Amino acid sequence: MLAIAAACAFALPLAHAGKTLDAIKARGQVVCGVNTGLAGFSEANSNGAWSGLDVDVCKAVAAATLGDANKVKWVPLNAQQRFTALQSGEIDVLSRNTTWTLTRDASLGLTFTGVTYYDGQGFMVPTKSKIKSAKQLKGATVCVQSGTTTEKNLTDYSRANNLNIKPVVFEKLEATNAAYFSGRCQAYTTDASGLASIRNKEAKSPADHVILPELISKEPLAVAVRRGDDEWAAIVRWVVFGLIEAEEYGVTQANVDQMAKDSKDPVVGRLLGTTEDTGKLLGLDKDWLARAIKATGNYGEIFERNVGPKTALALPRGSNQLWSKGGFMYAPPVR
Repeated sequence: MLAIAAACAFALPLAHAGKTLDAIKARGQVVCGVNTGLAGFSEANSNGAWSGLDVDVCKAVAAATLGDANKVKWVPLNAQQRFTALQSGEIDVLSRNTTWTLTRDASLGLTFTGVTYYDGQGFMVPTKSKIKSAKQLKGATVCVQSGTTTEKNLTDYSRANNLNIKPVVFEKLEATNAAYFSGRCQAYTTDASGLASIRNKEAKSPADHVILPELISKEPLAVAVRRGDDEWAAIVRWVVFGLIEAEEYGVTQANVDQMAKDSKDPVVGRLLGTTEDTGKLLGLDKDWLARAIKATGNYGEIFERNVGPKTALALPRGSNQLWSKGGFMYAPPVR
């Protein structure tokens, strides 16, 4: 009798799908909030097709939950709109270069599910300014977008270093960009990845602008969902972790089918649902992660395709390298 009771106590129940996933299945789409246009992260081309690192995360979620990476409704949001859109139910997931902070985590009614890009705030200046360090920005006017962590970080950095920096604040990214490139500000500050994107996309000649070496903050960019649906949060969280773990074990967009057939590695078997059904714990089927990988590739492939050294942004892997290669990308085990 005790043995039976013990076995029951440790049995793993099938997960209930949760109200968000039920709604997504009923409408046949994941509604994803993205940036209005940030090259490498989320940007629409002339045909309305979206691409970028943040976009690929949503495509992977759609593939895992609906079986089709194209079943996504894209909702472009500026910095001021993004949290309200999630809180109100306008979107299911916010994948929009958003920093995970205590204030946002604890007070906005949302849940961060995992970091997709480790960033830090930097400064961009015209090359002709001859400025080599952020410490040389004493009394400078600096363009910054409101409703972001960037604005407060700039104030903190200025005060801590007695720089008397004069912020020139704009609500929209487009207005911030225009002000800097028209010469209204002596410098531009935002996440370093954003500066690389803006320089590549907006500058008449990218070489005319330099990103200074200092990073003045930690900006872990993370995917968020609305608080109150733990089942949906778990799905989004484990899609992100699964893409990271897939890279670690060499599962790629090109070889996922072959690995499912041939690999004897028990971890790969769990990832691809050939030896264990992890999907049932999330309210999904056993092929959930295999579909996500097939749709977007693993995390490393997503990085290299959208923002890596061979792209126009030419961002190094750096902190976003796997933990086993000296970076911060570390996924809890998919088991």
